[in-house]
Amino acid sequence: MRISMRVVQRLVWIGAAIQVLAMVTGCGNMPREYRKMAEPNVTLTALMASPKQYYGKVLLMGGVLVEEEQDDQYVWLRMKNRPLDEDDIPRRPIEPDGPEAGHSWLKVLKAHLPPGYHHWARMSLAGRVTSKVKLGHEPVLRLLYARHWGIDEGDGEWRRDFDPNYDFIAPAGIGIEMDIGSE
Repeated sequence: MRISMRVVQRLVWIGAAIQVLAMVTGCGNMPREYRKMAEPNVTLTALMASPKQYYGKVLLMGGVLVEEEQDDQYVWLRMKNRPLDEDDIPRRPIEPDGPEAGHSWLKVLKAHLPPGYHHWARMSLAGRVTSKVKLGHEPVLRLLYARHWGIDEGDGEWRRDFDPNYDFIAPAGIGIEMDIGSE
């Protein structure tokens, strides 16, 4: 069986087109809008070392849910850090007791959190850094987006219903923190 040169050329062009499409659209699990908004390559260690530098900025992080607190309005999720790999999938840190194995908190309105969130095993997260800390040094982020891999209910994603380009953050110096985008 002979394959004509024309067929070989078409297959090469199709393969090249698929590669270009994959490079342009990206293969990660984080939506492009959050990737564009986020500060690049910020680690939990960097955030904990200088939290004021990142106040009001969007960060991409990974984690697993280890604890939860609630008040009248909000659910606070304590996350064990899992750094994201090149495909935005959370992985265990290289050193299990090192600085990247720390914790952070996510603040979410109760009304916005779906009922099955307890079954989210791992999460790729986009969150906006607040001026708050919990337990003395653990930073608090307002959750904007979560891509999760579930224990029982499978994979999925959760988004805050707002336009992230118009999310309001009051300057830290005036002593209040407003969360207009999540109300």
